[in-house]
Amino acid sequence: MRTVLISGGGVAGPALAHWLHHHGFAVTVVERGAGVRPGGQAIDVRGVALDVIERMGLLEPARRVRTRMRGMSVIDPDGKEIHRSTEATLSSGRLDSPDIELLREDLVRLVYERTRADVEYLFGDTVTALDEDTTGVRVDFARAASRTFDLVIGADGLHSTVRRLAFGPEERFVHHLGSYLSVFSAENFLALEDWQVWLNDGGVGFGIMPVRDNTELRVAFGFESGPLARDAEALRRMIMERLAALRWEGPRLAEAARDAPDFYCDAMAQIRMDRWSHGRVALLGDAASCPSPLSGQGTSLSLVGAYVLADSLAARAASDHTAAYDRYEERMRDFVALNQALATENPGGPAAEASVAHAKNALSLDG
Repeated sequence: MRTVLISGGGVAGPALAHWLHHHGFAVTVVERGAGVRPGGQAIDVRGVALDVIERMGLLEPARRVRTRMRGMSVIDPDGKEIHRSTEATLSSGRLDSPDIELLREDLVRLVYERTRADVEYLFGDTVTALDEDTTGVRVDFARAASRTFDLVIGADGLHSTVRRLAFGPEERFVHHLGSYLSVFSAENFLALEDWQVWLNDGGVGFGIMPVRDNTELRVAFGFESGPLARDAEALRRMIMERLAALRWEGPRLAEAARDAPDFYCDAMAQIRMDRWSHGRVALLGDAASCPSPLSGQGTSLSLVGAYVLADSLAARAASDHTAAYDRYEERMRDFVALNQALATENPGGPAAEASVAHAKNALSLDG
């Protein structure tokens, strides 16, 4: 039985683990976090990615935990409503769409629960070295004993460790898009009921949505900036200062950012690479082709990529993993390019509905 190590326990890694187990591979997933990670923004599953989760048996469970917004308000810096819609929101698009918006942590939990009985998970650990020869890849871990796998897949995000070890420094592949995004949770001190609030004030802005039956808020705060040092506490302090300077509810939002246990902040950036594989190592999801949250398609690319990569390996890996990786790239390249383009089509605003509709459906799972 072929053995595969997947680095990354978010959406892409466990989704790939599901499909590889389905095709008869023995799969291990290593995840830096101590368990399934909480927190994160609302994400979208769109177009062909809906077909993937339906084939996983997760379409109805995902629908049961989807967000259920009635609409949104756009406000000015003083909190005065300047626009409202009961037809669409900026986070998910049209409310009558068959696409699904749900919290990232809910999708991660669904995929983990689907795979936990069949896949080995190594939580609280990470890859530290890769040494490939003609028979496999010897992997060193920070905590676990070294092991050898037939194949290694990096599904470990924008700042992928596997990509750095196998392909080189991330500076070669990261293309900064000129802004940062912070996401954190808070108590629903605004008393929002299935209703989003958005503000854009020059180079800063936010979207706030209630979740968990309106008991909690998820705040997504963005600001324009060139590349900054990856210092989590320095970024938190910067976010707090910028929030506190806002006139409408700024101080309370700053307090929420200070206290949030799930505080996150990172650059809006894309990963662009000429190749997603090197020898027995390949990349998936954001590690290979992050489109940035500005595209709204990162999760869908991860789900579709996981299906296509597993399908390619199942058809070819018994004799030639290189041919399998080539087939994976051949099928995914145009799809990725279309979806990455959504992030830059309309700087400062969402891509056109027609562009999203084309990009999200621009691949056939049975192609």
